[in-house]
Amino acid sequence: MNIIEDLIEIFRKFPGVGPRQAERFVYYLLRQKKDYLKKISSLLPHLNEKIQTCRLCQRFYLSENAKNDLCDICLDGNRDSKILMIVGQDVDLQAIERSRNFNGRYFVLGGLVPVLEKNVENRIRLAELKKSLEGRNKKDNLQEIILALDANPEGENTTSIIKKEIEKFTEKNNIKISVLGRGLSTGTELEYSDSETIKNALKNRF
Repeated sequence: MNIIEDLIEIFRKFPGVGPRQAERFVYYLLRQKKDYLKKISSLLPHLNEKIQTCRLCQRFYLSENAKNDLCDICLDGNRDSKILMIVGQDVDLQAIERSRNFNGRYFVLGGLVPVLEKNVENRIRLAELKKSLEGRNKKDNLQEIILALDANPEGENTTSIIKKEIEKFTEKNNIKISVLGRGLSTGTELEYSDSETIKNALKNRF
C-alpha cells in the first residue's frame, strides 16, 4: 500500500465512515496547506499524553485539569449526585451537556451492544458500571438511574441488557430506572439530537 491507501484504510475504521467518504477525507487533506497538516500531526500525540479517563464516570477529559483522577463534572459539587445518567459514548454526554437540561451525574459505557453480540463486556464497561453503582449508592444514596441510549436497535438492546444486569441492585436499594421519552424518534442517535429534543426526551422519561 502507498500513503494514500494507508490513510484511506485508517479513516475507514472511523465510526460511520465508508470507503468513499474515507477517500474524500484523504484528498481533502492533500489540498490543504502544510501548516494545516502540521497542526493536525502536532495535536495527535497529545491525545495519549494529555487526555485521560475519569475514574468515576469514565469520560475522557484534559488531564491538566485533573484532581484525584476526576473530571470537572465529577468534581462539581453543585450537581445532583442522587441521579445518574448512563450514556453510550462521550459524544452523547456532550450532547446532553449542551442542552443544559440535566444536572446529575454520568457514567459512559464506552459503546453499545449489537443485537447478536454475545460478549457484552467486550463492548461496554459493564463490570465498571456495577462497581460504580455500588460505590455511588453508598456515598450518595442513588434515587434514579436514567438510561440515555440511542433510539435504535443497538441502543435498545443495550438498554435491555443494562436493565437486566442491574435489576437486583435497583430493586434491593429502591432505585428507579427510567429511559428517555419518545422525544427521540426511532432510529435517532443521541449525539445528533438538538437541545429541544433532548429536553423533551428527559422531561418525558419513563
